[in-house]
Amino acid sequence: MKFDYNISRMQLTKNKGLSWKSQGFTLIELLVVIAIIAILAAVLFPVFAQAKASAKQSVCLSNMKQIGLGFGLYVSDNDDRLPDRRDIKVALGYRPWTSWPATDPRSGWAEEVFGPYVKSKGIWSCPSSTKTTIGETIQVKQSDSNYWMWRFDRADAVITLDQFWGKTAEQAVLDLNEANNTAIGQPFGDSETELVVDPYFPKNVATVSTNLKGLAAHRGGKNRLFLDFHGKWARDPRTNP
Repeated sequence: MKFDYNISRMQLTKNKGLSWKSQGFTLIELLVVIAIIAILAAVLFPVFAQAKASAKQSVCLSNMKQIGLGFGLYVSDNDDRLPDRRDIKVALGYRPWTSWPATDPRSGWAEEVFGPYVKSKGIWSCPSSTKTTIGETIQVKQSDSNYWMWRFDRADAVITLDQFWGKTAEQAVLDLNEANNTAIGQPFGDSETELVVDPYFPKNVATVSTNLKGLAAHRGGKNRLFLDFHGKWARDPRTNP
């Protein structure tokens, strides 16, 4: 019995040793695990960042479509004419820049005009621009809005051909074509005529400040709302990829 007892004791000691070894990791094993985690993080983080940026881009486009709804409701209540509130634009601080843009496309005026039609203030701010360099630049931010409206970017006493103040959609398109501005092009109709756009600073414009060149709300392009109130994403090689 004593012999058997000692054998059992030896087996117990041996099993305990095996159990202790199975519960730990060697330094090499830990380093391998850390390396795998680092590789996965390097692969997945850009994917997550891209997915987040894509989600913000979708929210921004949804915002523009709601702004388009506000435009549509206003037009239907005002003899099919776009707003002419140059007075509000001036009151908010109309300021064409000597650099770029040489006009003032900020849209704070529209936020006030469409207040009765669009109740959510959040739609006037692109989530990709909020509290960012481009969103905080003086050429972009005005009131709660950080969108641009090029065809409402002047407050001159005389409404020029490339401005939409108080015009019908049909007249706006006709005048825009008559202006024959190569930077604007020749839109065939309201579905090709830009109304609202994300802010951007082209890389190929000499007067754009160095720290802003290529900067855009969304990398590689911009969301656009058109005069028929549909919106879509567009690539723009003048912005950073």
